[in-house]
Amino acid sequence: MPTRHSRTPGPGAITAVIALSGIVVSLMQTLVVPIIPKLPELLGASASDASWVITATLLAAAVVTPIAGRLGDMYGKRRVLVASLAVLVVGSVVCAVSDSLVPMIVGRALQGLATGVIPVGISVLRDELPPARIGGAVSLVSATLGVGGAIGLPVSAAIAQGTDWHVLFWLAAGLGTLCLVLVTLLLSESRRLSPGRFDVPGAAGLAGGLVLLLLPVTKGGDWGWTSVTTLSLLGAGVLTLALWAWYETRVSQPLVDLRVTVRRPVLFTNLASVLVGFAMYAMSLTLPQLLQSPEATGYGLGRSTLAAGLALAPGGLVMMALSPVSARITARHGARTSLLTGVAVIGLGYGVGLLLMAEVWQIVVTSMVISAGVGIAYAAMPALIMGAVPVSETASANGVNALMRSIGTSAASAVMAAILANMTMSLGPAHLPSEQGFRMTYVVAVLASVAGLLLTLAIPRARAAAGHAAHTESAASLRDALPAGTGKH
Repeated sequence: MPTRHSRTPGPGAITAVIALSGIVVSLMQTLVVPIIPKLPELLGASASDASWVITATLLAAAVVTPIAGRLGDMYGKRRVLVASLAVLVVGSVVCAVSDSLVPMIVGRALQGLATGVIPVGISVLRDELPPARIGGAVSLVSATLGVGGAIGLPVSAAIAQGTDWHVLFWLAAGLGTLCLVLVTLLLSESRRLSPGRFDVPGAAGLAGGLVLLLLPVTKGGDWGWTSVTTLSLLGAGVLTLALWAWYETRVSQPLVDLRVTVRRPVLFTNLASVLVGFAMYAMSLTLPQLLQSPEATGYGLGRSTLAAGLALAPGGLVMMALSPVSARITARHGARTSLLTGVAVIGLGYGVGLLLMAEVWQIVVTSMVISAGVGIAYAAMPALIMGAVPVSETASANGVNALMRSIGTSAASAVMAAILANMTMSLGPAHLPSEQGFRMTYVVAVLASVAGLLLTLAIPRARAAAGHAAHTESAASLRDALPAGTGKH
């Protein structure tokens, strides 16, 4: 392994590599959205079985984020980034050469396992960048969680509409390879490790509990929410996670230090993250369907998949553009204020959306306002987390926070699908979501935003002047012991 001093990339290069990797990884979430209706035919499977192509990625992403974070803290963040991107490339190639269900599910699960790149990458920024550059860089990389998905939708739609669908996965493999090469060449391994024994039972317990919990959440609509299978798995998931938490408090080197995660700033930031993730994914699920609904419904706008993706693409650009704004708010007023601002803007966006549903430009405006809020909120969360945990726990704590966002997106998928499936109208032989159903999704998202605001208000205020002082601290003191107030980077 080359030494730390064999590479001397500047802060801008480090940030650019990690941000690009984050965009590529988050793109995997929406990569197959344009071909979802065609998957049963393309893979020779039933619609229920084909939905595993989506479910596998969500489950893998949820499971891997806290585990990847802990591995990064213990064995080196660069190593974990390289391994994650390599897995993404392998998974993409598997999908690119597949025409049947099982290898496609395997490939998509491998793509989901790369999601740990974002929390681990954020931790690299804390280790490698000078204090004055950390806030803006973290904000930018955190925003890539939404940016990749928003940009990926129209790109994927254009490719799927104009050429063979396998090209989607060859593109993913190419982008993953590019990021892998850049990380290998430009990033050096951090010297700040937390050596010890990896908590294998803890990792297995967390993975099993999350799968048991999230599987019925994502598949409950197909199985029936009151079915024996759904309720049994939910109960088993809750019990498994309870036993896991009990175990984690009794081992000397746990996968997740629950004593840190129950600190008030960390706990309420993570709970708010669930609701922000919910609100973001609700937009990704609801607005494209509204744009593509037939005009004959009386409310639908009758746009193609590509046109719908293009209409929502500006939202991704807004997320990225506002990440430095969030960093400036954080530096001046604290990360708590940034998160409050972001969640409030999300709620405002959905509230405006209730009144603006009749034209494409109105949906674009709604998407941009919601995306602005998501960008500000996502950028604030890592700052709150990093300001409340030891340096040695940075990657692990960011991994747990990313997990909370994944739980929010999974919950949104289930809730919004259930609303639109149960509030329908007839159009000839077809049953389509009704206008009231779409409005109800907006109302639920507003309520989620209000709950997120209340949880954010429960986060303790940081010391008023610490944010300014943090920018004048030496890099060594910041990395050795980041005070609580510097959560405002």
